[in-house]
Amino acid sequence: MLPALHPAVRVRPPAVRASARVCRWALPMALLAGCFGEREPAPAPTRQPADAHAVIEAALPARVSHRDAWASDIEAVLKALKLTASPEHVCAIVAVIEQESSFQVDPVVPGLSAIAWREIDRRAEQHGVPPTVLHQVLKLHSSDGRSYAERIDAARTEKDLSDIFEDFIGSVPLGRTLFESANPIRTRGPMQVNVAFAERFAKTSPYPFPHERSLEDELFTRRGSLYFGIAHLLAYPADYDRYLYRFADYNAGQYASRNAAFQRALAALSGVEITPDGALQSPGEGADHEAGETERAALAIAARLDLNAADIREALAQGRTSAFEATRLYQRVMARARASGRAAPYAVIPSIRLQGPKLHSRLTTEWYAHRVDERYQRCLQRS
Repeated sequence: MLPALHPAVRVRPPAVRASARVCRWALPMALLAGCFGEREPAPAPTRQPADAHAVIEAALPARVSHRDAWASDIEAVLKALKLTASPEHVCAIVAVIEQESSFQVDPVVPGLSAIAWREIDRRAEQHGVPPTVLHQVLKLHSSDGRSYAERIDAARTEKDLSDIFEDFIGSVPLGRTLFESANPIRTRGPMQVNVAFAERFAKTSPYPFPHERSLEDELFTRRGSLYFGIAHLLAYPADYDRYLYRFADYNAGQYASRNAAFQRALAALSGVEITPDGALQSPGEGADHEAGETERAALAIAARLDLNAADIREALAQGRTSAFEATRLYQRVMARARASGRAAPYAVIPSIRLQGPKLHSRLTTEWYAHRVDERYQRCLQRS
């Protein structure tokens, strides 16, 4: 039996599925999948379990410290997002937190200062700043009396490094040059939430909890990271038959798994090679930009689909939302793929290799999704 889910977390039964159907900054300086979806309208409230707090606490791994605080914040966030505290929802959340931070609110990152120095030197080289000049500037005293270099050497967590960058960007002209007035720590807190996603989501669902700091700083807190992280994981409708695809989306961006399946179907129909990465438009792609490979493939069969170039570009622009499934482009591509006898699943895991200064092995979104799914299955057994 499939679990009962909140309306925003649709799961299509296998029998229906057969017939009806990641640029971001990683810990701590890396670009994680930056293409995050827009928030769908908030669904109607549903009934919570009689003791949601107990359901959540039972799902937490035994080694988690401050269990009551974690359970209370997860419960509060689920209520704020109008999501039920079902074992499936809770275990999906627990699995992601365990993967991203091992339930550390501000986790220590081994070798963080060395990673930071490499990134700073890389940016200096990009801007033509001699390393000797940069390192001399970093010997200046910062707001806490230590030099910037001393603080970088002593940094142990992303919050430490973020505070240094905020100080450096705000006080030293060279800081604004190197970092373009933007703090490079773009994913934060125990759920490693992307700042850009949080800012977009907050426009339609303002952060509901009292806070004295900025939204960006609030992401370093347990509750702030949980609110936006859980929203990114669960608060959007998708007809996935497994949570595995939500875990892939958490890494690659909302609807990336659905989009990757569409890209595969389109490539098979058009004969044009497409990397099924779930990104239907490249960053910056728009009315005046050159078409990406997904758009070029669609244009190659535009006459067969009875669509023009404007129809195709308009449809692909909706790739971060559920509305893409209602476009003629999506419906015609998927219908023709099925009619041709080809497999045309609703979702596949995007083909993305994870990159960043903290990553030393060949990791992929597929690896990430299956790793989180293993944690999810263990949590269900524990619950």
